[in-house]
Amino acid sequence: MAEAGEAKRAPRQLSELPDVYGLLEEVRLRPSMWVRDRSLQHLNSMLTGYRVALGIYAIDEPYDFWNPGSQGPFTEWLWTQPDMPNSSALGWATEIERAAERANRPALDVFFDLLDQFRAQAHEARPQAKPTHQAPEQPHATD
Repeated sequence: MAEAGEAKRAPRQLSELPDVYGLLEEVRLRPSMWVRDRSLQHLNSMLTGYRVALGIYAIDEPYDFWNPGSQGPFTEWLWTQPDMPNSSALGWATEIERAAERANRPALDVFFDLLDQFRAQAHEARPQAKPTHQAPEQPHATD
């Protein structure tokens, strides 16, 4: 989140987002636009849809939230954190919402705090791969 006194950046177009983390930064910037009722269940559904689209379009992009047959690196990391269960069949969204309720904090704020910690500890240590997809070409005006 922007610190007090820092200017908020302008939203970006979808074609400008490099990966799922670019999308999540847009969610952080304007959560009510992206996530109905600011619900982590809805965010989880959106991220699942993102992963399904990666698979359908054969896009090779590092994805930390869910992969078929695996909870994903974020969830596996989450279960090692204080105030989180060792695992849960209910998933990361439910458990973060429960933790947020216990802490009397908005669930999206808790999610983004945890996401920042995860990225600092795990994701940033990995080499960054560039997605192998390109934005569709825009039609050019002819004279």
